[in-house]
Amino acid sequence: MSHHAGRTRWRRFAVLMVPSVAISAALGIAMAQGALAASFLVSGQRFHITADTLTARGIGMYGMVDVSKDGEHVPVLVTGARHVTIDRLCQSVPIDIPGLGTYTLKLTGGQERPVEASHMFLDATFEAAGQADFEDLDIGIAQGEISKGPINPDDRSSRFFDPSGFGQQAESVRMTDVRVTAAAVSAGTFNVPGMRVRIEEGHHDCG
Repeated sequence: MSHHAGRTRWRRFAVLMVPSVAISAALGIAMAQGALAASFLVSGQRFHITADTLTARGIGMYGMVDVSKDGEHVPVLVTGARHVTIDRLCQSVPIDIPGLGTYTLKLTGGQERPVEASHMFLDATFEAAGQADFEDLDIGIAQGEISKGPINPDDRSSRFFDPSGFGQQAESVRMTDVRVTAAAVSAGTFNVPGMRVRIEEGHHDCG
């Protein structure tokens, strides 16, 4: 009887961990250079990201449409950056588990040393900051002419990418009290000092 109960708990744990592994892969946590493809089908699940401070160099911003595995079209603002540092990163995503209810997968890092990422693309449905300070900013540049920051190579060949569409770029930006709702994040490298991952019952969003 006890052996059967143990197996039941393990099955429930496995159901919980499969989505968490997928989300961690989408974030590119501790990835090697080029380990994650530049383009992928998104899960359709939104997740929250907060940070005390985010500093980026080499920035390009443009509109795009992500596509989920179920065929849902998700309009997003893509922010591409050549290099990013993040203080006090938090990422959370709610996961509904049949028979168990809602759990929250939460990842934190960069408490003592900043998180660092290179060639990062953030596909966001919402972004906010307490303060944002840009340097050498160009607003209204054609998306196809963005040069200060990267554009996802697969986005350029997508039918949703408009080379004449509205874009923005800057040499750098520093943002404080950052709050983002995202559909996807990818990066060439993503280094997270002091990374912690925990799973909690109920809703426990960052911030």
